[in-house]
Amino acid sequence: MLSTIPSSTSLTRRQFLRASSVALIGFGLSGCGWTLAEVRPATQPRGNKDELYIYTWSSYVDDPLLEDFATLTGIRVIPDIFNSNETMLASFQAGKGAIYSVIYPSDYKVAEMIEKGFLSELDSSRLIGLDNILPKFQNPVYDPGNRHSIPISWGTTGLLYDADTLNPGPEDWRYLWENQDKLDRRITLLDDVREVMGAALKSLGYSYNTTNPDEIRQAYEKLVKLKPAITAFTTDAWKERLLAGDLYLAMVYSADAVRLIKENPGLNLKYTVPKSGTSLWSDTMVIPKTAPNPDAAYAWINFMLQPAIAVDVTERLYFATPNQAAYDQLPAPLRDDRSLFPPNEIIEICERIIPVTPEATELYDQYWTKLTSS
Repeated sequence: MLSTIPSSTSLTRRQFLRASSVALIGFGLSGCGWTLAEVRPATQPRGNKDELYIYTWSSYVDDPLLEDFATLTGIRVIPDIFNSNETMLASFQAGKGAIYSVIYPSDYKVAEMIEKGFLSELDSSRLIGLDNILPKFQNPVYDPGNRHSIPISWGTTGLLYDADTLNPGPEDWRYLWENQDKLDRRITLLDDVREVMGAALKSLGYSYNTTNPDEIRQAYEKLVKLKPAITAFTTDAWKERLLAGDLYLAMVYSADAVRLIKENPGLNLKYTVPKSGTSLWSDTMVIPKTAPNPDAAYAWINFMLQPAIAVDVTERLYFATPNQAAYDQLPAPLRDDRSLFPPNEIIEICERIIPVTPEATELYDQYWTKLTSS
């Protein structure tokens, strides 16, 4: 792990980027330290070559990670945070995306961004560690051949709840409606149209990815019935309220659930994957065509692909790595955590969210606007 490497092994920026015409990088593990290998001539950065702006989820970076990268490369990473794929894409389309060289969209948004022509095709000759990616994340349907995206994390969507208050706890999405009186103003749902509509669809026995207008309408109407019990649609703001006891239950991503449980062992928090099924998601790293510093972007992606780094962030930030070499090195309590790394019997009841037709997308968005604004 970089945080334990002695200062004598740190590489200066001059060693890392000798000049604008020198090769930018591949990383590899060698003995107890890192080595750099030339891959191909670097492109000319369009912005400050000592800075890398990334647009990511709140739980995917922390100060030690950014400091390790800066120590190794001399490049300062400036992260901006988004709380939903829709916010990310709207900001990007509004022009803000021009400052970012790496963005972290979820799988189905990758396909949409490819279709809109927003993403650069990755040069695999500049990437080190692709062979460590688990087979199930190689050649994904949303980005055949991983030509535009590299998976960074994966997991499920489910329910995190206070097991002292809710006993027995939820086993399925239907619990929300069946116990609406008990849960009144004590629950939050994600700020994500496809996840929330998908949960309602699964509770009705339909697919997360349906394009059937009648099924989508039924899901909306079911959520309207639940709306009085929902205190907020949020991806992050539920955490403090759940810890304080203001919430009984939150719809969350598994990585956030595991993190909160691990960091608060004194509380009886439990995470469950609804038995009628849920989403199996993955988040990725992409380089937009407007990236001002693509060389630093490749450096960051290579850095994150290294098993030692993936182990470090999984242990510290509790998100599931799709890196097989890193998974093999994790401590047994993390490897065996069924919430973080769900077994096949859970994966088999999950669906990947995939892009739907423009007509269905418009219908989802219309219902979502009505649901969240009313």
